[in-house]
Amino acid sequence: MPKKVIVLGGGVAGMSAAHELITRGFEVEVYEVKKIPGGKARSIHVPNSAKDGRKPLPGEHGFRFFPRFYKHVTDTMKHIPYGNNPNGVLDNLVQADRAEMARYTKKPIKLLTRFPRDLADLETLFKEVFDSDTGLEPHEIEFFAGRLWQLMTSCYERRLAEYEKISWWDFIEADGKSEAYQNLLAIGLTRTLVAAKAKQASARTGGDVLLQLMFDIAEPGESSDRLLNGPTNDVWVDPWLSFLQEKGVNYQLEATIKSINCSGENITSATIEKAGETFEVQGDYYIAAVPVEVMARLLNDDLLKADAGLATIKDLAQSVSWMNGIQFYLNTDVKIVHGHTIYINSEWALTSISQAQFWEHINLANYGDGTVKGILSVDISDWYTPGELHKKPASQCTREEIKEEVWHQLKKSLDALGAEVLKDEYLHDWFLDPDIVFPVEKNQGTQKDTNIEPLLVNKKDTWRLRPESYTAIPNFFLASDYVRTYTDLATMEGANEAARRAVNHIIDTAKLDLPKCELWKLHEPDILELWRAKDKERFDKGLPWDGEFVGEGCLNAIMKPFRKIFS
Repeated sequence: MPKKVIVLGGGVAGMSAAHELITRGFEVEVYEVKKIPGGKARSIHVPNSAKDGRKPLPGEHGFRFFPRFYKHVTDTMKHIPYGNNPNGVLDNLVQADRAEMARYTKKPIKLLTRFPRDLADLETLFKEVFDSDTGLEPHEIEFFAGRLWQLMTSCYERRLAEYEKISWWDFIEADGKSEAYQNLLAIGLTRTLVAAKAKQASARTGGDVLLQLMFDIAEPGESSDRLLNGPTNDVWVDPWLSFLQEKGVNYQLEATIKSINCSGENITSATIEKAGETFEVQGDYYIAAVPVEVMARLLNDDLLKADAGLATIKDLAQSVSWMNGIQFYLNTDVKIVHGHTIYINSEWALTSISQAQFWEHINLANYGDGTVKGILSVDISDWYTPGELHKKPASQCTREEIKEEVWHQLKKSLDALGAEVLKDEYLHDWFLDPDIVFPVEKNQGTQKDTNIEPLLVNKKDTWRLRPESYTAIPNFFLASDYVRTYTDLATMEGANEAARRAVNHIIDTAKLDLPKCELWKLHEPDILELWRAKDKERFDKGLPWDGEFVGEGCLNAIMKPFRKIFS
């Protein structure tokens, strides 16, 4: 008789765990609180937007992208059937080849997100090398290049012991540097790391991910920036759920987890509320695949008595922030750039993607009232800094004020130097993530909004608070983006890896002769191992990093292209 696993939470982590379990012969039940599967990755039907038999406009909690260094979630996608795609849902990823840093008073900086392939790529590269007007001083470029070199050549033990405990802002010594240095290299780069703030983000996490993106661009092949070719649930999550259910997964929506019940050393059941009824579910093993702030609320005396180490989750739950999306539906397709845009000077730390250009097989005339030609999906990462238009932070604005402020910051950034990229007459409709809950839809001064689905931020010195995917409770495991993983970032990739780790521990605990889920470490060029090995020797002796090993010219040779880009 197969072992039964109860998975609490049906987002990317929960669905990943269910996928790995059901394909190995386990009996699986999943309980998800939302009406829509997929967790934070889900797309959302905009209410009351469908007209004359068309589909509702596609909204979302926030846009997502799939960097080239992702290995875990993309491997799972490859095994989700989709039409005639030879690689399943994975073939629904398309490549973006550019990125843009939009600024209030200067022309945007356009960057390649892949190794140059053709004349157009080379023209883009050299144009930015010689005509980027970054405002960075030569000595600042030299200093930042040196910091990147230090990251590349530091051993992993030093990164964890030293760089984990300082912020990205302090690591690159942004205090005292120019405004351009702070905006571009401190704040601008960390905005790409899901709600990360330069003064809070761990230098180890931020630095490691930045290196991964750099290595992706430097290596010929796919772009470092990939995204889906349609609304997320249409081209990924719904086919995934169908696959799981066809395999036998019992996936329950609108099922609230009320408690995880522990007696002695084991979990005995979980209490679920659905459709006004409360009931208990039981299995051989239990996986908690809920966000950190939800898990913190589920901790009770019995759980903490069985595993006192779980208490750190309550501390870790304080390291959440807001990163939520708003979509603008346009009657003209404004492409902006073939990739993501970072709005360097925007008070609310905006990033965006113009989606229609990547949705080649999606006819937007079949959505809404049929007049939408483009979708500008925007993520808001700073909800606490006052905006220019209403002089209030987003967390104190009404829904309408948030829309007006974001639109204002977008226009000011994109229309710099007289160019008119966005026009008011282009705006047909808009949709704000419903996770933002307003006290009352009227002006209430400083009364704050509520975010029912915040995001974990990898703040400095929080690795010590993060649990492993196994616990001291033999039949209880954790699968969420706050779990310790190679990925070390609160992302879909981290959630998928955590789920794989939990499943592997169940296989070990049950002493089953089953194949383990594959895990991948972050990859760095082999040549750097020479420096890392030397630094490991120094670290073990209590000596600081020095970076010199195979000749002084190596640093200059390796970092020369980076210096030119920002000069």
